[in-house]
Order: sequence, then structure tokens, then C-alpha cells
Amino acid sequence: MTRPVAFVTGASRGIGKACAISLAGAGYDVAISARTVREGEGRADTLDGRSGRALSGSLETTAEAVEAAGGRALAVPMDLLDRESLPAAADRVFAEFGRIDLLLNNAIYQGPGTLSRFLDTPDDELQRLLDANVMSQLVLIRHVLPRMLEQGGGTIMNMSSGTSFLDPWAPAGEGGWGLGYAASKAALNRVVPILAVEHPDSGVLLYTLEPGYVLTERAREDSGGVFDEFGGATPELVAAAVTWLATDPAATRFHGRMVHLQELAKKQGLSAAT
Repeated sequence: MTRPVAFVTGASRGIGKACAISLAGAGYDVAISARTVREGEGRADTLDGRSGRALSGSLETTAEAVEAAGGRALAVPMDLLDRESLPAAADRVFAEFGRIDLLLNNAIYQGPGTLSRFLDTPDDELQRLLDANVMSQLVLIRHVLPRMLEQGGGTIMNMSSGTSFLDPWAPAGEGGWGLGYAASKAALNRVVPILAVEHPDSGVLLYTLEPGYVLTERAREDSGGVFDEFGGATPELVAAAVTWLATDPAATRFHGRMVHLQELAKKQGLSAAT
């Protein structure tokens, strides 16, 4: 039997990496994309836009883990701010596997405007946030959705954020978040419900994913372990919820809606080992 194919963006580390591995264990072959191809190349962007310290994680490391979990892996370099790289990445997946059954738009841009106040955020940085966190996802969906319709079905998932609907308890820089980042995620929230109305009974399932606070590798490194006490979910728990949505027929009841992944994991009795 032919294995289904997942295309997971932002899969060099964090939620994307965990989802790619979990999906491989559930029977998927997995194409993975990110900017960081090899270990040691990843750098954290600083708030002033410079390249900062090294980050662990890479496509090559995730690909090894995907194959260890039983899936075939394809590493595809892609940059959300390089518009031409987006359809090119999807085309590589189609060329290698012949189809995409699941598109998980997980990659995000976390540049200077993510945690800056509105009047301190230049117009060009606001534009980058919108381009990377909304337009890039739309470009990929526009490229993949017609093929899903032709093949009679598929699944599209967009990773959102609580910043898109929660009010911050403090300004950016004092515990809150930037308007530009929140606005980009809020715009992304409108994609799934509208596409669900435009393509009823098509076999294409659409979900907006809200992961809650997740203690990723980068969060641990950035905080020096300070945020561990807040009890954030592991990327693996979030990945278990994503995999349940992708594989369980009961998940169709969430079609066209936002799914709060930690709440779903609790209700379904999922664990990081699921």
C-alpha cells in the first residue's frame, strides 16, 4: 500500500520536527522544509535584526529521525521570505512523491517586529511579518490545494498562535507581544473557515491549529530554563494531537475550525508517546 505524504514546514526543530517524526511513525512519508539544512547552521535572529547565537536542529537531523521512525524523508530547503522558494519546494515534493496528502504550515518568521511595540516597528518589518506569516502560507496553499482537489482529498493545517486572539497582559518587551506578529497570525486564522466554505464536499479537510504554550528547544535555550516552571507542553504532545487530527476519522468534526491542541490531547487521552 502506498504511504500518504506529509509536507511539514519549519521542521528543523520544535513543533515542526516533532510533528514530522510523529507522522512518520503513523505511516506517512514526510517532506520537511526549513532554512537550516545542516547542524550548526541555524542562528537565532536578534531583536535588532542581526544573526544571533547558534541554534540546535536542522533538516538533516530531522530527516534521520523521520527515517528512524519508519518514514521516507525528503529535506527541502525553503525560506518564508524567499517567495520563489515556496512553490519550488512544493514542486520538489510532488516530483519525489507524486502527491501531498497533508500540508502542515508550521514555519513562522520571528524577526525584530515579533516583540516590538507598534510605533517602534518600521513599515518594512511589518511587511515582512505579513509576507512570511500570511502570504507565504497562501502561496503554498494555492500551489498545493488544486492537486489535492484533483486527487480527491487531502488535509491542510495552519499553525496559529494564542497571540492571534488573546489580549496581552503587558506591552511588548514587558511580557506581551508585538502587534505585527499577532496581526499576521490573526489574518491566518481566517484562511481555513473561508476555504472550507469555498470547497465543500471536496474531500479536503482544513484545520487551524492553536498549540498553546509549548516548551520548545529554542524556548528552553532562550530562557535558560526559567520558563520550565510554567508547565508548557512538549512539542511531542502537540505532535500527538496533530497526528490524531491527520489520522483519526473522528477528527473530521473539527473541519473548518480552530483546534486547541493541548485541550484536544487532554480530551483524547493523548500523550507524547501516542
